[in-house]
Amino acid sequence: MEYGALYFYTSTIFNRRPLIHQYNFYESITDSLSFLHKKGHLRVYGFVIMPNHIHLIWQLLKQNGKESPVASFKKFTAHQFEQHLVKNNPADLLNYKVDWRTRKYNFWQPEPDWFLIFNEKTTQQKLNYIHNNPLQERWQLVTDPIDYKFSSARFYETGEKDFDFLYHYADYDNRIS
Repeated sequence: MEYGALYFYTSTIFNRRPLIHQYNFYESITDSLSFLHKKGHLRVYGFVIMPNHIHLIWQLLKQNGKESPVASFKKFTAHQFEQHLVKNNPADLLNYKVDWRTRKYNFWQPEPDWFLIFNEKTTQQKLNYIHNNPLQERWQLVTDPIDYKFSSARFYETGEKDFDFLYHYADYDNRIS
């Protein structure tokens, strides 16, 4: 991962379980992105939050202390997920139990997918993929991409900016300030 570069990123919930939808963790994810954006660690140029995974087009700008913004994002969201399950459904927490030296529970698959984006054509292609994800036969979450709340589709279609961390890809600058 190179700071300042533009990446297409996909991370999936452990064992592909629909944890995000099941417990309405959409805002935990957007809150984490917003916090890291406000601290100057990242910019998001496209996203969708699905029931069991996320897709982002983002630019990582700088470390968050000793860890990458990705590690901070995953740590914060995992902590939110764990706190909620401990309080509201401890039995479901067992579905995320792991026997790892570094943690008791794991909510995100260990190996996210990264794809370095080099040009506008690829950016548009990935945005189309992201924005059409909720319409896929498997999901059928909406019939029009702009109706899906946790996506950048409405921003790109109407210009409405519902998320402070979201930028138009035309504003991408690979220089780190």
